[in-house]
Amino acid sequence: MRPLALYDPDCGFCARWIGLVRHHVPGVAVAPLTAVDLAALRVDGVRAEQEMPLIRPDGGVVYGHEAWAGILLAGPAPARWAGALLGSRALRRPAAATYAWIARHRHRLPGGTPACSLDS
Repeated sequence: MRPLALYDPDCGFCARWIGLVRHHVPGVAVAPLTAVDLAALRVDGVRAEQEMPLIRPDGGVVYGHEAWAGILLAGPAPARWAGALLGSRALRRPAAATYAWIARHRHRLPGGTPACSLDS
């Protein structure tokens, strides 16, 4: 089983980044949050609106920067190295803070629209 990345299909910023995953990381399956049974996958729906979830092959769920680390770890060598670094204990706090900032401001970033806002 491949890791499964879930994304907000109403958010242009999220859709843009997941498109890159589809193209460059064939080791990861992707699906919109609205197309899966979140409860069956043990995904916290409220948290998934704030942070992108990744369902690991073992069934565990990680969110936010840890999800992106998991995605990168499934990619080719340079991406795997970045994933290992992003998921490292040394970068846990700065990576989480950076992810939180991006999530809060995704509606203002390239590809973002008002639908991307976490306040909507």
